Amino acid sequence: MQGLRSFMYGKIHRVRVTECNLDYIGSITIDPVLLSAAGIYPNTLVDVVNVTNGNRIQTYVIEGRPGSGDICVNGAAAHQFQAEDLAIIMGYEFVREAELTGRISRAVMVDAHNVIQEVRTFETPSLQSLGQPQNNRYADPYPYSDNEA
Repeated sequence: MQGLRSFMYGKIHRVRVTECNLDYIGSITIDPVLLSAAGIYPNTLVDVVNVTNGNRIQTYVIEGRPGSGDICVNGAAAHQFQAEDLAIIMGYEFVREAELTGRISRAVMVDAHNVIQEVRTFETPSLQSLGQPQNNRYADPYPYSDNEA
């Protein structure tokens, strides 16, 4: 019997937090255009990493307004973020080890206004092909980091 591995299937990379709302029951509100591009469903678990201060939370997703660029951290998690912080939102799924090789992960790249600039896809290499130059993403710069709000 094979075990399951947690696989990062989609992320929204370096979004700008637009709001923090302590008085909401919880979760993170995300523009559905961004959710769709990353393959992240509402009501599913995500990790949210605060690039600005290093905090990391787990919460669930709720759908925001289409095309708004909204990224609103709600409830107690709002203590870990401030408006204008940069964040990475990552969705995971459990996958059998035998199904990992060749599996695609998506990275949604946005500008300073949370508008999609690019969607990158990455194919998971086999363990035997690790170390090949085409798999190396060391020091891969973020091409939109110089965009100011």
